[in-house]
Amino acid sequence: MSDDDTSIKVSKAARERLGLLAREQGTTIRSLVEELAAERFTSAELRERGEKARAYLREHMGVELTEADEENGQRLLRAIEARATRHRGAAA
Repeated sequence: MSDDDTSIKVSKAARERLGLLAREQGTTIRSLVEELAAERFTSAELRERGEKARAYLREHMGVELTEADEENGQRLLRAIEARATRHRGAAA
């Protein structure tokens, strides 16, 4: 193990699932975990991206989002996720 490496503990079931996913994708568990870490955003990163998006809309399109606009957007995203979750459950 190099100085940049570390280990993490997961349940046996999680490790087996990660192994299956890795084999199906022709990669390694390490690569899957690194991909997950690179693709997910922290709360601070999400806030920063949101502010950049609002600034872009303001500067380039003359649009100022209200709190209601943002709440409606969050409600829509939750509805989409709920539908996707139900769909995944029905397909299982």
